[in-house]
Parts: sequence; structure tokens; C-alpha cells
Amino acid sequence: MAHYVITEPCIGTKDTACVSVCPVDCIHPRKDEKSYETEKMLYIDPDHCIDCGACQPACPVEAIFRDEDVPPEYKHYIEINAHHFGRTIKAKD
Repeated sequence: MAHYVITEPCIGTKDTACVSVCPVDCIHPRKDEKSYETEKMLYIDPDHCIDCGACQPACPVEAIFRDEDVPPEYKHYIEINAHHFGRTIKAKD
């Protein structure tokens, strides 16, 4: 199943507009979570993302892509997002 991935443009921005529109609460950390202050970006849980796409237009820095549409220079963020949630996913070339 496809899912969405947050990539490099989110680093340092952490705008939570995407969190607000996610119907399944798969984007973390939220502002009310302890790790929000220490994390440098937000992450999408690949096991909980339902591929609805609501987050993508909400992102003001265009950091969110479907996993199959992630630009080559950001492909490693597929693994970074999964790793944040203790999972392993290999990016497809």
C-alpha cells in the first residue's frame, strides 16, 4: 500500500497544518508531544497512513510526497520516516 512521506523541506519548519488535517493521526510529533521540541521535522507513520492525501496540500513548504513520487534526492526520507516509528522500509529506486 502506498503512503505519504515527509521530506527535507520540513526540517526546521515543522508546520503542523498537516497534522491538523490528517484523519488518522499518523503524523508526529504533534505540538502536544514531548518530542516536538527536540525533533527537527515531522514524520508520517507508514503503517497508519491511509493514503488519503489530505496532508500534501496542507504543507506550506511542499515537503510531503507519495512514497512512489518522492524525488530522487529525498528517497532516503522514506526510510527515515519509517525508522522514526521503529519500522524498516527500503526506498525503491
